[in-house]
Amino acid sequence: MVYSDFTLSKFKKNFNIRIDEEADLFANVEPREISDTLSTSLEETTELALAINTEKARSEMIITPILLEVRRKANYQISLFSGSDFNVDAEKGLNGYCDFVISRSKEQLTINAPVMIIVEAKNENIKGGLGQCAAAMLAAQLFNQQEGNEIKTIYGAVTTGDIWKFLKLEGTDVFIDLNNYYIKEINKILGILYQGVQGYA
Repeated sequence: MVYSDFTLSKFKKNFNIRIDEEADLFANVEPREISDTLSTSLEETTELALAINTEKARSEMIITPILLEVRRKANYQISLFSGSDFNVDAEKGLNGYCDFVISRSKEQLTINAPVMIIVEAKNENIKGGLGQCAAAMLAAQLFNQQEGNEIKTIYGAVTTGDIWKFLKLEGTDVFIDLNNYYIKEINKILGILYQGVQGYA
């Protein structure tokens, strides 16, 4: 079993985790200005990526530029991994690859603790990615514990590039935000991701 095998119901059955879908998690998060670099990139690629309509196009042309912007705003003090194996506990099915992993460590050769954000790219089905993302977030929590570098909150996002759904894991509670955020709200999306890497959203 790997992360992508988890639906939300299978995740709930396999782990003693409470799911809360009622919260407006990021209502108070301040939007952040986007750079000319990101603005130009998204103007050029968003429409193209949506027309191509594959997960790969959306990942490369929309999601990656947004996550690189977060890295720039964090003054390159975080690491960003794309399509990396993240094998934490094969017996529990907490293994496989993650589309994107963000760590507070600057080291870029290997994933180091603390892992703060997991982002799963989907072609269209946001709901179908929630269990997968939650499982990878739980793996991140376990990984951080094993490495002796725990943080209170792990953040997650399931995104088609143009639609973003955010989650957070605290202890044994997974909170799934009520809202979807759309690419036209890029400043808010950026604000949520940036506060996630700061660890106080």
